Amino acid sequence: MSMRTLAAVLVLSGALGLSACVTAPSPDEVRAPAPARPVDPERFYAGRWLEIARLPMRLTDGCVAGATNYVVVSPTRVDVRDTCQVGTPQGREKAIGGRGEILDPGVNAKLRVRYVGGLITWDYWVLDHAEDYSWFISADPTFDKLWIYTREVPTAAERQALTARAAALGYDVSRLEFPAF
Repeated sequence: MSMRTLAAVLVLSGALGLSACVTAPSPDEVRAPAPARPVDPERFYAGRWLEIARLPMRLTDGCVAGATNYVVVSPTRVDVRDTCQVGTPQGREKAIGGRGEILDPGVNAKLRVRYVGGLITWDYWVLDHAEDYSWFISADPTFDKLWIYTREVPTAAERQALTARAAALGYDVSRLEFPAF
């Protein structure tokens, strides 16, 4: 085996190992609160959601006008397409698609999405959502990432109320960024 092939195998093995760590936090690492209530997949995992707040991540540097589109494929499978515009709301689209698996059928508030053929895997928990499905707050189980989504562009008062709701769930909202629409 050549050094170049060996290096490629080691990089791929490391990426796969890192991906596995992301998908399976130990019980000690789970810090997010339990989801507040069940999710109706036909209402929640359908259509487009606008990302109004998020924790800064390298993946979203320079991204504005973020959105997630969901399509229910089966009772436990959801296709996911995350998009944003680079620089301005009229900028070039950046997108990534994934295959989601509902981890808690019946409650439907915990979703594991495998992106890039499964090399990148993230768990998302819907911590809270509006009764009318007009907004939701989600985090990863370790509570290191947090997102606030709405169906429509919120008013300043609505954004402030959702940020306060995230704070009430125990999240440090001082770290959130609010990208332009």
